[in-house]
Amino acid sequence: MQTRPRLLRRPPSEGGRCATHARLPPPPQPSRPGRPPPFPDPSCPRLSALSLPPTHRSRGAGQAHPTRSRSPRSRAQAGFGTGLLQEVVYLVSQGADPDEIGLMNIDEQLPVLEYPQPGLDIIKELTSPRLIKSHLPYRFLPSDLHNGNSKVIYMARNPKDLVVSYYQFHRSLRTMSYRGTFQEFCRRFMNDKLGYGSWFEHVQEFWEHHMDANVLFLKYEDMHKDLATMVEQLVRFLGVSYDKAQLESMVEHCHQLIDQCCNAEALPVGRGRVGLWKDIFTVSMNEKFDLVYKQKMGKCDLTFDFYL
Repeated sequence: MQTRPRLLRRPPSEGGRCATHARLPPPPQPSRPGRPPPFPDPSCPRLSALSLPPTHRSRGAGQAHPTRSRSPRSRAQAGFGTGLLQEVVYLVSQGADPDEIGLMNIDEQLPVLEYPQPGLDIIKELTSPRLIKSHLPYRFLPSDLHNGNSKVIYMARNPKDLVVSYYQFHRSLRTMSYRGTFQEFCRRFMNDKLGYGSWFEHVQEFWEHHMDANVLFLKYEDMHKDLATMVEQLVRFLGVSYDKAQLESMVEHCHQLIDQCCNAEALPVGRGRVGLWKDIFTVSMNEKFDLVYKQKMGKCDLTFDFYL
């Protein structure tokens, strides 16, 4: 008699992605790898970026757009809390109010570098310092970023929560219409067969540069564990100035923003919470994932919190 797999479960909780990010553009189509695009005019001001571990390989995405000095760029892989990071960074850098962010199209304020629309058109119009989002691997970033002329904020999320969130994201988009099982999706993730390439390679590439002066490497779980310290890191890295009272107010605003994003009742299973994976991983899946993780990350000293 066939036995049913055991689930690692925790009591369900409400939550999900921010309503302001309910409609996201589809990821770009993979293309052949190449060298980071050089920028033709080294005298042009440079840009900064937010970086989140992507699962995509592309070439020359920023070639026609010179970077501008000291503009932050945010990077991360899809499903790693990209939307949440971009809102927190915008809040800290601009001193904005969470309610104001909820009323604006944040994707116009932080366009995606590699997306043809609305990214590149809006990038041309932004005033410095620009905030630009991307999922590209480190090796495909514009060469000015490699040379330290722009700032990169990178966020990594523990891969078990990430693969669950990424699966839910795929199922929520009409453009993707993924109808496979989570077990199939997780196998594709472990075998580097998803749209943005290998998470394991992506996160290790950025971790190799986490001590670079122009790179701020953050972990998604730290937003939930010690938000005040993360906000202080962002304030120092972005070069903005707050007194003690203003900093405390900013931390409280960021708390409100995270609560809005991670506890939205109108959204499905809480993609934003830590430990999400325990609701869906079976024991055998967890053992297989741990084995693959050890094989691919065994030489890397980067660690993650899988529980809080």
